[in-house]
This record gives sequence, C-alpha cells and structure tokens, in this order.
Amino acid sequence: MMQLNTPVELPAGLPPVSYDHRLMLMGSCFAENMGKLLTEGAFRVDVNPTGILYNPLSVGAALREIISGRVYTESDLFFYRGCWHSPMHHGSFSSELPEETLRRINERMTEAHDSLPHTDWLMLTLGTAYVYVQAETGQIVANCHKLPERQFRRRRLTVDEIVSDYTLLLDGLWQQNPDMNILFTVSPIRHVRDGLHENQLSKSTLLLAIDVLQAQFPGRVHYFPSYEIVLDELRDYRFYTDDMLHPSSLAVHYIWERFAQTFFSTETQTILSEVGDIRKALAHKPFHPDGDEYKRFLGQIVLKINRLKGKYPNLDFGKEINYVILD
Repeated sequence: MMQLNTPVELPAGLPPVSYDHRLMLMGSCFAENMGKLLTEGAFRVDVNPTGILYNPLSVGAALREIISGRVYTESDLFFYRGCWHSPMHHGSFSSELPEETLRRINERMTEAHDSLPHTDWLMLTLGTAYVYVQAETGQIVANCHKLPERQFRRRRLTVDEIVSDYTLLLDGLWQQNPDMNILFTVSPIRHVRDGLHENQLSKSTLLLAIDVLQAQFPGRVHYFPSYEIVLDELRDYRFYTDDMLHPSSLAVHYIWERFAQTFFSTETQTILSEVGDIRKALAHKPFHPDGDEYKRFLGQIVLKINRLKGKYPNLDFGKEINYVILD
C-alpha cells in the first residue's frame, strides 16, 4: 500500500493519563481546544485559569502567581476603551466595572491555587517566543489589550532565558507537588503577524528550550509533538480554518486521537467512548421534551452515568449535564 503521508513518531513509554488524575492546561488557544476535549471526556481538568497565554514567560509568571495565591487589587488593573483590564490576563476577564474584573480574576486564581498542589499533569502549550515589554515598566505582559504599539517593545526570547526561567519554576512546582508530571507541547497555530520566517524562528526557540528542559529533568518533563503532527503528518491547507492559521476542527480531533494513542490505556479509551455515547445521547433534541418517553430516556442516561461513576468515581461530567438531567 502506498504511504501518502509522513507519520510523526509518537513518544513511547510515557506515564499514562487516567481518570484518577487531575489535569491543568495552560497556554495558547490550542490548549483551550485540547482542554475542551478533555472536559467533554469527563476528565478532571482546569483549563487556562488566567485565560489564553502565548509566550513562556507569561505562562511562568501566571504559575508563580497561582503558587503564591496572589490576590489582585484595583491597582493591578488599568482602564482602556471602556473596560478594566489586567495586563497579565486574557480579555475574557475584562469588564466595565473593576469589581467585576477582580471577581473574575480572583475566583479563578483561588480555584487554581487550591487545585495545583493536587495536579498530576500540568500541560503547557507554548505559542510564541516573542514577548511584548511595557516601555514604561519593563514588564513582559501577557496581553496588550490593543493598547497603542508605541507603549511596548517587542523582542524574541532566547533559549537560555526560557530554560533559566523554567528551571527555577519547575523546581518550585515540584517542591509543592513532587509527583507532578510536566507535559510541553508547541502550538501548531502560526503567528503570521510575526512574519512566516520569524514564526519559524520563534517555534524553533520554543522547541530547543523544551529539549534542554527534557534533558535536565528526564522522566519528569515530557513533550507531545502536536506542532509536528500538523506540519508534517497533515501538511495540507484543508486542515486549517478559513484564516489559514488555526487548525481546523478535523485537525484538532486528529491530534486528539494521536494524544489518546500516546497517553490513554485501553481501559481509559473504553471509558472515554462510553462518556462520548452519553454526551451524544444528551445532545439529542426531543420532539416532546415534556413527554413521558423523553423522561424515560433521561432516566436511562442517569442510570448509565451512575453506573459509570460507581466504577470510576473520579469522572467529572460537569454542571451542564446535571442541569440537563435535573431541569
């Protein structure tokens, strides 16, 4: 049979990811994509407690703030174009009222601070080695919130800068949680605004830094090749959305299948399939939602969920399923 693509070799012998584990994902919008699939699969997962982040030093700064349990105050915010923003948070936390912005930020920071010591897998998706530095303060920001570009200096981090920062960061994480596994991946999303050549230099910087960290911390720092799968295994614009930059839904699900192949045991994949059947059944739109037949249908789903949770008590179906069933 003809071989019509170049399959990426997946890492072997890595610790498995199971439903007994707690996961935290941080980083680019690709982390959001994978986090959504893990959440739909009923894994216990916390996704981007500070919102989408792109560069490694902002991810590292966010983790340090989570570890310390930092509480944000109004002095940490700024007002621009009708909203209050944090330079260290995604725009999804912004609001017209400072109190609301602070509530959103501090609630998520508290949740992450409480869960991090019990996290078995910390999965970090890095998007770019380019950072924006506030000209006035010298601070690397996580989000510019569309402030004028003249207020920032843009530069590319070096491999040594990233490795130095993460060597200290990972040591701090393991002091708090010695058994935590760290998984890095590089986002396949192309940062075309950097320029296509500069984007390649940026991704290469991230890959080299991760490689050094893997060598420094063998068996504790791992890498999953999502970037390589899109570039080398899929290698076709039909696997991108209309902007030709972001992976399409098909590509994301393909990477998800490769991720499952790498990290999930046969038992975990069987549970995942059963969870998927339950979610598909709940997505069914009944002709008569108040009828007895649909109530019996929901009752069967409740029995399936209870049976699964009886065998696997750490399954997290989320509030939305409880809402649909109990509504």
